[in-house]
Amino acid sequence: MGLRSFLFTKRSYTPIPIVIIILFLSDQTQSFFYIGLLLIAIGETIRFNAVRYAGGRTRTTKVGAKELCISGPYAHTRNPLYIGNLFIYCGVVLFSGGPHLLQLLFIVVAYFIFQYSMIISLEEDKLLTIFGKEYLDYKMNVPRLFPLLHAWDSKQRSKPFPLAKTFLTEKRTLQNIILIIFIIMIKPIVIYNFFN
Repeated sequence: MGLRSFLFTKRSYTPIPIVIIILFLSDQTQSFFYIGLLLIAIGETIRFNAVRYAGGRTRTTKVGAKELCISGPYAHTRNPLYIGNLFIYCGVVLFSGGPHLLQLLFIVVAYFIFQYSMIISLEEDKLLTIFGKEYLDYKMNVPRLFPLLHAWDSKQRSKPFPLAKTFLTEKRTLQNIILIIFIIMIKPIVIYNFFN
C-alpha cells in the first residue's frame, strides 16, 4: 500500500495526533472563541451539504465511485468535504486558544495541504480511470478546491438525500466535534480542581 492509499484509508484517524496536540495546548483564556465556533459551524455546514449529495459513499475506505457526484456543492468545487474539514480544524484551533495559536494554525493547514493533496491526487487518478471523459469534463469545469461562485451547469441533477439520512451518515463527525469542544471547555475546570 502506497502513501496515498494509506492516507485515504486512514483519513478518519490521521488527524488524531493533531487533535491531541490541540487539546493539550488549549487555553481558553487566550482564544478566539466565537470566531472558532463560527468556522466550525461553517465547516460542518459545508460537510453536511456535501454529504446530502454524496451520501454514505463519503465514509468508504475504497477509492472509487459507482457514479460521479457533480450536483449541489460538487458543482462548485470537486472537494467540498475537504474544504469543510479544513474550516472545522482551523475553527477548533481558534476555539481552543493558547499561546501557540499561530503555530497550531500553521501546522493544521500544512498537514491538511499535505494529506489532502495526496488523497485528492489518488481520487482523481481513480475517477479518471473509472469515468474517463465524463470525469475529465467535470475536472476541466469545476476547480479542485476554490469554489465557483455559480454552480457548473452539468446535465446531472441529483437530488439530495433526506435530512434524516444525512444526519445518520454525518453522525460520527458531529459527535467528534461536540466531544472536542466539550473537552476543551472542561479542561480548565478539571485542571483547576485537580491542582487546587
